[in-house]
Amino acid sequence: MGCCRFSGRRPKFFEVLGTLSLASHPIPVTITISEGYTPGCIGRIAQLHGTYYATASGFGVEFEAKVAREVAEFCLSYKSGRDGLWLAHGQDIEGSIILDGSRAETEGAHLRWFITSNAARGQGVGRQLLASALAFADTCGYRSVHLWTFAGLEAAKHLYEAHGFRLVQDGPGSQWGKVVREQRYERSLSAQDTLFNGF
Repeated sequence: MGCCRFSGRRPKFFEVLGTLSLASHPIPVTITISEGYTPGCIGRIAQLHGTYYATASGFGVEFEAKVAREVAEFCLSYKSGRDGLWLAHGQDIEGSIILDGSRAETEGAHLRWFITSNAARGQGVGRQLLASALAFADTCGYRSVHLWTFAGLEAAKHLYEAHGFRLVQDGPGSQWGKVVREQRYERSLSAQDTLFNGF
């Protein structure tokens, strides 16, 4: 399996029409999807995760610290053509997704830290981020992509399944600082080919 290679690689941008609900009346804006590190993105990704999951799931400082630490480690070890980081930009960084290809040969590529802000949620931004990461994985020839999540995130579950992911592991765990029903989803390149062929 070979990694995709790009010469003179520069951040790529995609535009997604969306609406940010920053006031009592939503404000139409253009969400721009960029590829690659942007100054401030490590803290912002940690903030998005920390604030959302504190309210939605009761996660605390251990979780936010884990996000900040592991996103920082990823950025420091990032290799162009092997790894991917996509950010959604609006009024601020409004979403993120990471694809870690460092262990793709042995364990498959790892999809991580996928989130959109409350303002951008429901506007198709998450779908565009996920599609960008999976297109990159397919171009790299990664035979499988996996992610960890937990039970109860129904919107995310439907999005993963629509993109060819299948639940392969389900059980209690505490990797995010609180015991939840952890779930592992996997997507194989062959399964994705079958999905698009309509079988």
